[in-house]
Amino acid sequence: MTPADLSRTVLHTVRRAVEEDELRAPVPERVSVRVPPHPGCGDYATNVALQLAKGGDRPAREIAEVLRRRLVARPGIARVDIAGPGFLNITLDGASGEEIVREVLGAEIRGDALPLRPRAVDVERLGSDAARWSLLSPPGLDRSLLLVQKDSNPLFRVRYAHARSRALVRNARDLGFHSLVGPLDDRADTLLGALADHSRVSAARAPDRLARHLERTADAFLKWQAICPVLPRGDEKPLAVHRARLALAEATGKVLANGLTQLGITAPAHL
Repeated sequence: MTPADLSRTVLHTVRRAVEEDELRAPVPERVSVRVPPHPGCGDYATNVALQLAKGGDRPAREIAEVLRRRLVARPGIARVDIAGPGFLNITLDGASGEEIVREVLGAEIRGDALPLRPRAVDVERLGSDAARWSLLSPPGLDRSLLLVQKDSNPLFRVRYAHARSRALVRNARDLGFHSLVGPLDDRADTLLGALADHSRVSAARAPDRLARHLERTADAFLKWQAICPVLPRGDEKPLAVHRARLALAEATGKVLANGLTQLGITAPAHL
């Protein structure tokens, strides 16, 4: 479920509660949902109950309880908690590995470039990509490390992971087979979890958080593909497991490319 889907779900829930006379308040034109600022507060949060309380005759927490009972019964929602004066923290159902890969591959992932403006002197010294990433690096990091093609360089790892995913797709095509979404074993769970988080992190439009998410995704992908061969070896014929792994690699490349593009950083197909 995307943020837009959840927003529509919450709005529909409000409208039904008003139509069935359980709530008496003007129905808003739209409902906003956002990624909570702290872990452990669900996948998304909304202040719609506080919004409704301004035009109704009941406290926000009572309104939140009405909406909580209705929302938790909706498909795709696993849990709804009330926090503070009436915020709703919503946890979504976990999707299967196949569902996650299929959703990423089928999504039209877009995102306007985030406002990162490195100093001209850093662009001249590091280049545009490294200069932009340097704005997201921990304090005290030697920025010259961002020019080194080593594992100690997080920007290199992210861009290398993307290039590696693209190389696997090219090599598979040369071997005469394509990706096909299918079952994956539990060694892919960490990577699948990172892919499932992408739409939430991307929607938050927080550059620091997006950069750390890309690092986590890249590291999970590189570790996974090292222990789970995507391509057949030797005289081995392409099997269903290779096609499923290739689909996961393709989805990972798409997520990394989107995240880098949001940060205004190039996503090379070759590195």
